[in-house]
Amino acid sequence: MNSEEFQEKIRYRFKDRSLLEQALTHSSFCRESCRAADKCGAYGVFAENKKNNERLEFLGDALFDAVISDVLYNRMADVDEGQLTRLRALIVCESSLAEAARRLDVGRFLNLGKGEERSGGRRRTSILADAMEAVIGAMYIDGGFSQVQDFIRREFGKTIDDAVEGRLFYDYKTRIQEILQKNGNADINYVLDRTSGPDHDKTFYVSLIADGKLLGRGMGKSKKEAEQHAARDAITGGIGQNVL
Repeated sequence: MNSEEFQEKIRYRFKDRSLLEQALTHSSFCRESCRAADKCGAYGVFAENKKNNERLEFLGDALFDAVISDVLYNRMADVDEGQLTRLRALIVCESSLAEAARRLDVGRFLNLGKGEERSGGRRRTSILADAMEAVIGAMYIDGGFSQVQDFIRREFGKTIDDAVEGRLFYDYKTRIQEILQKNGNADINYVLDRTSGPDHDKTFYVSLIADGKLLGRGMGKSKKEAEQHAARDAITGGIGQNVL
């Protein structure tokens, strides 16, 4: 990894380069390296966790949420808690993190296992988003909260502006997928329950089912619109209260 080039891209120079190395190291790389070197032994999981970016990702996720909350709170003094929460959800999501990661070319600098590399891991949204959070976490440990604030405000400034000014479309289907698959795969299905009205003016009724459980219902003038509304119902009906 060319750490000098990456540090120029993020406009921050690490005092402890090992933090940056860890932030850009996926768990697949650690597993393969550990097996190849036959070093892990009984402490395999512990050894892997010390080297991959998952713990830094955990920290970065909380920091990202806090900084965006602070920006919105101070920028939108007359907006109530509900609207602030919805705006934050537009910004604090996998897609916006991955977009920033692609802009900074994070994928090129990642340490990935060969299997993950072959399957397109450098371009995968979830891996890029996680790495972006890990970089934020590493930056906090290395340089403190003010450095993280500056970085997030700079790199996510346009996303914040678009959300505040109503230019950022909330894709509820993408968001509910991110929520449900955060800790593993989930079987997500949108089921057309019925339609009503004449052919030229139909209304579609859809249910969102995940792992056999009904999570939301929606209606719309197209199946796509009804699915978006079902996903929104799932988020606002309970799931979102715990994760957004």
